[in-house]
Amino acid sequence: MTDLLTPIQEALDLPVTPLAFTEAGALPSTFAVTELASASIGVAGQAVAQLLLQQTGRLPSVTVDRRLASFWFSSSLRPDGWTTPPLWDPIAGDYACADGWIRLHTNAPHHRAAAERVLGQVADRDAMAAKVAQWNAAELEQAIVEANGCAAQMRSWQDWQVHPQGLAVNQEPLVHRQTFATLSDKPWLGSVARPMAGIKVLDLTRVLAGPTASRFLAGLGADVLRIDSPDWNEPGVVPEMTLGKRCARLDLKNADDRQTFENLLKDTDILLHGYRADALEQLGYGEAALQAIAPGLIDASLNAYGWSGPWRNRRGFDSLVQMSTGIAEAGRQWKKSDKPVPLPLQALDHATGYLMAASAIQALSERLKSGRGGSALLSLARTAKLLVDAGQVPEQLPLRAEEPGDQGLVVEQTAWGPAHRLLPPVTISGTPLQWDLPAGELGSHRAKW
Repeated sequence: MTDLLTPIQEALDLPVTPLAFTEAGALPSTFAVTELASASIGVAGQAVAQLLLQQTGRLPSVTVDRRLASFWFSSSLRPDGWTTPPLWDPIAGDYACADGWIRLHTNAPHHRAAAERVLGQVADRDAMAAKVAQWNAAELEQAIVEANGCAAQMRSWQDWQVHPQGLAVNQEPLVHRQTFATLSDKPWLGSVARPMAGIKVLDLTRVLAGPTASRFLAGLGADVLRIDSPDWNEPGVVPEMTLGKRCARLDLKNADDRQTFENLLKDTDILLHGYRADALEQLGYGEAALQAIAPGLIDASLNAYGWSGPWRNRRGFDSLVQMSTGIAEAGRQWKKSDKPVPLPLQALDHATGYLMAASAIQALSERLKSGRGGSALLSLARTAKLLVDAGQVPEQLPLRAEEPGDQGLVVEQTAWGPAHRLLPPVTISGTPLQWDLPAGELGSHRAKW
């Protein structure tokens, strides 16, 4: 098996404790995507096991089902009698330029508007393809980024190695961890069954990576409150990602909402955010301000392209990072295709999310021991390096097809209709992953603990 586990354990400074894997086969890719899914979920389970060992003296066993881990990296929700909205805007996707390929990410209305400011308004993909074909890929990427949109030229891994951003992110650790001086004396209120009970998680993340982290924490008993801006929506992923959470809206540029946010922060144990590198600082919530409001706070954050280099503040998403870092080009060569071949799912998002959850749980263990809060910085681009460094893999047998028995028995009464979830991909002995709240709409709760 490709070893993705060891570098993750080393990055998190986790003791190497037993971790069992079950099920054969793998997702179709030239990269070890199933191993990435299994290792990142497994390490999140190991972080829970270490917390329980510290607090109870007993080390639970951790087992990852590689097949279910692969499925969860795509989706866990199985609607009954209804369907989730489409994941992609009609014009999002890969387009041939005059000299290569580019991907446009237009799911958010303001990102589509930015692309259309550069290229002109279009009714469909064919019209967009005709416009894109006239551009040089690098020039179009730059023009859309300068218009506050989201796009990525397809680069090879070799090109990324010498690109200023590739050089910068390759020097970064997989997880940049830091311990703060401020202290918290809050005791552990959890149990073996619900190790994160009593832990308040304020989740400012969106789309997939950060929400994956907070969904895992909610499954362990954490009180997760997700905050979105008044006008944000992501209908294609909300039913998948709001499981176990309450969701409220605040405008951090509004004085009353800022006061509400600061009142929430005072009682927050773990803050998750996925803004660009200096976004919270610009709102007046830099590290010193956060620690002053919430001494001992655990602050875990992620971004797309890393925390140093010229692109540290560039908007990005998993599919764009796959284009930039050479993953889609390696897939194209593997498939002998004439167009980009990405990973079979948004693996950088999900893996980074589980690493974020593991980092937060590990920081909680540290706070319970020393009283000190801490921070963790992660990025999709650095997770991409982890995957590419593991090397390309020979073709493996496919995973066994999904069966009705892969779903839990409980009917989840979501805001859109009844659904089932797949069984959890990780088993921690004595600690069932279970969620107290069904998936719900953004903004459906009040912004209070």
